[in-house]
Amino acid sequence: MRILNASGCLDALAAPDVARQLDAFVTKTVTPQPREGSAPPRIAETAHGMLNAIGLANPGRKRFLAEHLPRLGELGIPLWVSVGGFCADDYAATCSRLAGIEAIELNLSCPNVDEAADSAAEIVAACRQATELPLYAKLSAAHPDVADVARAVAAAGADGLSLINTLRATALDRELQPVLARGSGGLSGPALKPVALYAVSVCSEAASLPIVGMGGIESGRDALEFAACGARDIALGTVLFGDPGAPARVRAELAAACADLGVATPDDVRSLAKSPETMRKVHA
Repeated sequence: MRILNASGCLDALAAPDVARQLDAFVTKTVTPQPREGSAPPRIAETAHGMLNAIGLANPGRKRFLAEHLPRLGELGIPLWVSVGGFCADDYAATCSRLAGIEAIELNLSCPNVDEAADSAAEIVAACRQATELPLYAKLSAAHPDVADVARAVAAAGADGLSLINTLRATALDRELQPVLARGSGGLSGPALKPVALYAVSVCSEAASLPIVGMGGIESGRDALEFAACGARDIALGTVLFGDPGAPARVRAELAAACADLGVATPDDVRSLAKSPETMRKVHA
């Protein structure tokens, strides 16, 4: 089981020692044009996690390719580039310009932008024609049937799934006003874990694709639970803001959790947590 970071939760150039603890680094989402993102405040703590409304702030494709990607390549770790846009052509144009990286993560589920993107399957199909690099589709559990989306992107040419993105949520301050300038943001952290485990479980049954599981992972035991639901790899997100040593710690705790269960690796428990209800839903 490899440990990655969730896109947007780590600046590898500002914290290279943290990035080098990872098995692969995932960039912030890159869009064709530069984006300033949402107005501040755009990050806030909640009782059970964190809200963010960054709004895909990034330097844009041209500057990312010319300046940021070469510097990231000097870190000496495998790179995944998160790609975003507002139509299938946006995604495909960026994918066609990427080379020398391990994989592309297609951000199909950002809750902090208003523009409506094309369907997930249409975007994946366009990107599949534009590149031979592995494509991981990042999906949201907010969809009423995320397993159906998983099947659709698999049929369109995705090589893997990233599950899940944040869920839209709101928190209020003492004056009963939204704490974020945008009003709502993406909820991450421990509150997201049960939702993420369910999404990983049903999608692993729906599509025979490798899954990077994420959402509230803070310990080796959390990582092992994602494996039991079908994840091959995991990504750390909110935990990195408070514990820059989390990748190394989680890796050690994961080995200990496997030993406690008497198994050699997380692969030995993969998909162990399939419930009759999950099986009925997926195969209905």
